[in-house]
Amino acid sequence: MTSGTRKRHSNKPKSRPPRSFRDKLGFLNSTLPGYSGPYNVGLMDIEVPAQNPRTFSHITRRRRHLLQLETVLLTIYYPSAIGSGAGHDPAGYKYWSRQTWLPRPRRKTAQGFGLLAGLGDWITLPFFLGSTMFTKIPAFKNARLADHWPVEENYATGGKKVKDTEGRPPEGAEPGSKPTFPLILFSHGLCGTRTMYSSLCGEFASYGFVVCAVEHRDGSGPRTFVNHSEHGEGSRKEREMKGNLDHTPEEKEKSYDVIDYIWPQSNPYDTSPNNDKGVDRELRSAQMELRLAELEEAYYLLQHLCEGDGEEYIDKRNMRKRGYAGSSSRGLEGINWKSWQDRFNLQHVTMVGHSFGAATTVEVLRSGERFKFVRQGIIYDIWGAAVNPPADDPQHRIHTPLLGINSEAFMYWASNFDAALSLVKEAASHEPPPPPQYPPETVHPPDTNSKLSWLLTVRGTVHISQSDFSILYPGLCSALLKATADPKRALDLNIDASLEFLRFTMPAHLVWATRAVRAEARNEKLDGEGSGAGVLDTQLLTEGELPGHRRPEDKFLALRLKIRNEFWKRMVFPRPVRKARDEWRRNKGKVALEDEVWMHFKPTDEDLKRFGVDYRGREEDSVGEPDVEIGRDVERSRSGGRENGGVDVPSIWPYGSERTEKDEVPMAEGSSKETTSRPQEDAHYHQQDYVENKGKQ
Repeated sequence: MTSGTRKRHSNKPKSRPPRSFRDKLGFLNSTLPGYSGPYNVGLMDIEVPAQNPRTFSHITRRRRHLLQLETVLLTIYYPSAIGSGAGHDPAGYKYWSRQTWLPRPRRKTAQGFGLLAGLGDWITLPFFLGSTMFTKIPAFKNARLADHWPVEENYATGGKKVKDTEGRPPEGAEPGSKPTFPLILFSHGLCGTRTMYSSLCGEFASYGFVVCAVEHRDGSGPRTFVNHSEHGEGSRKEREMKGNLDHTPEEKEKSYDVIDYIWPQSNPYDTSPNNDKGVDRELRSAQMELRLAELEEAYYLLQHLCEGDGEEYIDKRNMRKRGYAGSSSRGLEGINWKSWQDRFNLQHVTMVGHSFGAATTVEVLRSGERFKFVRQGIIYDIWGAAVNPPADDPQHRIHTPLLGINSEAFMYWASNFDAALSLVKEAASHEPPPPPQYPPETVHPPDTNSKLSWLLTVRGTVHISQSDFSILYPGLCSALLKATADPKRALDLNIDASLEFLRFTMPAHLVWATRAVRAEARNEKLDGEGSGAGVLDTQLLTEGELPGHRRPEDKFLALRLKIRNEFWKRMVFPRPVRKARDEWRRNKGKVALEDEVWMHFKPTDEDLKRFGVDYRGREEDSVGEPDVEIGRDVERSRSGGRENGGVDVPSIWPYGSERTEKDEVPMAEGSSKETTSRPQEDAHYHQQDYVENKGKQ
């Protein structure tokens, strides 16, 4: 029986701590799980005027430019200090504050969702009131940044004490040194916001990453609010003069602008697989350009934060505080801005996105000269049709490591799957452009590991399984979208695969906290809780093996899955019975990752050996020694962010040995240099030819 047709078993999701009494009363409102990593998680909500306000494209509606950059809005998730959530908060308040999952003002945001779904307020408001209107993100606002090294355990293996325990520093760290955290830029998809992927972002933060989730003001979200100050920088008058922006008379009567979801005017359903008109390229390309500009603005803000200049550049200019739309009363009170100085890495940034945000990630990776600081990317369930064709310039290609994770629902969308596969192959086959700014004797790590690319599918998932929606509304996902994977287990697989990918492609000292996942893989006392460690070692599907037994009818393609004999299965095996059956199956033996994941593309064993990646040795070996002396790496982080155009100049080969001539990567197509590309293990499928074989199943 093949991996596609055998009965699917799955591991239990990891243990996650409830953070408060509110979270324990899940029957009163939907709750988000705590984070599994060894760190507590803090959160900052920031909106500041853009440095370069401007309009994008000539598209106008209601007598104004449709796409304008005025401010940049983002939420930063980060590892927080021991004791976060206990005692008084850093500003002296008795009770710690947490961000609401539904962005403020919650009633108006809920109305934006209703407008997007074509539903009236009489449906939308009671729906959110009874489910997520009061849901809080399990991260503490304005908590102190962690200054301790994590333990080699997570919540699954060590319990809640791991979050308040200091671990040993990596070998080579100077006495008293503090960890330098890696940085992730996150781009949301259509109908998303900066908070609706809080489970993904918070999980990364709990494993030692600083995650900057940007809220795009390009009309791709349900509703967002752009604030204006009364006078000076950020006021309407100043924005109009500096960026040639325009506002309607109705907008000028308020202190904020409201941006709702923008439907393509002549092709409103351009996201549908069955749309004969295809994508509205003019609108989507303009939205993409605005997104890239917002990411540049966010990176500029992060540079100031890393320089310890947050009080002057961020706090005094912040428009997410009392008196502004969508703000909480505390703003950024209690933040110690100097403590952020040189505490995260600016020159080895990871770009991550979901759906349209994944398409944004691809454009960032292809724009290497513009985003020199981005060294690898992760694309979650990419909307392939939104990806612009590569430019004629052969350097406008992906030259960095890339991980693609599909949902099963999107996997059945043939053209979209082919687009995702082609992007991973592009990353695996193109040599990075030569870096003329580097001295001849130096080696630039990302120039050498671009062949480390994977594409996989998490079974039983749908398009929203990588967002918080599947966790907050599991019943709707199961009943309407036919998702069969446990939402929290799906989150585990996405995160563990992502952490494993980053551990293979980043300097070891930056991903020190991911040791906890490897320790989890070695633990034999998890009582059925499945570790996702080793996801990237899942066996590759062979040619033509891609399953199709849950492929829905064409009218539901990419929207949901198909469950055979669904009525009888739900009647004969109601949810409690199914849970007991799954528990019994798990107790019979360890569930293989092939039961939960399909692997479509991965590097050859030769390439893995070439870059020092050994799946089989992961459990015996600890995370490698740091590439540089940790305490001396901070200056490179700062200079890499600004003085050197966002790119650092490491002087050593970070994967275990010096680079030699045999380590050369094949040139991109069209190059004059003659080299031979190593064959890649892949499974390229033509899904249009699949016919459901009921006899075999």
